[in-house]
Amino acid sequence: MSETRYSQDHEWVRNEGGDIVSIGITDYAQQELGDIVFIDLPSEGDEFDAGEEIAVIESVKAAEGLKTPISGEVIEVNVKLEVSPETVNDSPEGDGWFCTILMIEPSEFKDLMSEDDYKQFVSGLQ
Repeated sequence: MSETRYSQDHEWVRNEGGDIVSIGITDYAQQELGDIVFIDLPSEGDEFDAGEEIAVIESVKAAEGLKTPISGEVIEVNVKLEVSPETVNDSPEGDGWFCTILMIEPSEFKDLMSEDDYKQFVSGLQ
């Protein structure tokens, strides 16, 4: 059973088993961005520290950087987003995942917000 945690920057991180996590943006972030028209993904094998920009999301409203809340190595990217970036609009917390990372520091995952904590955080923004 997978567990999903959330960052204050509106990214979700889903533990896929062991030290492997998938990363994407939340529905809240997707709604704030509007229609997504282009995504510049990282490459497999790229390594990042928590807080570093790993992708660029361009929408009809703006361009935003996606910062990883988890340190690690990219082991898979969602190549579907290169030809169909609108997948993130349709399913930001499902088929619209950005990449899968092998965590270097698993404790970073535990430091992220639970789903209930994230919902409470977002409700305070509206």
